[in-house]
Amino acid sequence: MNNRSFLISVTILVIAIVLVILISQRGEPVVVKTNLENLPMEIAGYKGTEDFFPDSVYKELNADRHVYRHYRSADGKQVDLYIGYYGTAKGGRTGHNPYGCLPGAGWGILDSGQMILKTNNYPNGILVNYILARKAETYESVLHWYQSAGNKVLSTGIQQNIERFIGRVFYNRNDGAFVRVSVFGKEEHLKEASLLVNSFAAKVLDILPEYWPIEK
Repeated sequence: MNNRSFLISVTILVIAIVLVILISQRGEPVVVKTNLENLPMEIAGYKGTEDFFPDSVYKELNADRHVYRHYRSADGKQVDLYIGYYGTAKGGRTGHNPYGCLPGAGWGILDSGQMILKTNNYPNGILVNYILARKAETYESVLHWYQSAGNKVLSTGIQQNIERFIGRVFYNRNDGAFVRVSVFGKEEHLKEASLLVNSFAAKVLDILPEYWPIEK
């Protein structure tokens, strides 16, 4: 039994070494077209306006492409969208997430977990993360997830690491994006905010694969 376990361990190690060598010999692809900036400026009747973070934030996030927009309806409702895209050369993911960034900005996380969104492209439902945060009298309803290979939606960093490994081995590509949809509001409008962030995130999930960056 011990010999068998040893042989299995050695086999796995050899396979891992071979894969690493093959990956290193293929070289890293580079982003040749970001595409995300072409996301529609109107989604589900909400018209978008571009916004920008301070340069220090972009330096910290270190993405290949950022999309930060405020989408507003005719009656004044607003949804915020942020997408940070990381090409294969940058490891395909960010080290930042709302669980660290929100408290760092003075927000208290009241509730968090996962939920299933059903969309046209994912009729059986797709798992995403949700957060309810509060600062003073303002509440923020957030949905966020990771995305890779255009249409693969991942709710955790562990899932993303597995997907990145598979993508690099078989397709020489492990790029990915962090996507966040959020709505601010008062306590009495929490239910309305939740419905809005859910419906808007579903639209983003459906259209994002069409604008996925190109690497070569």
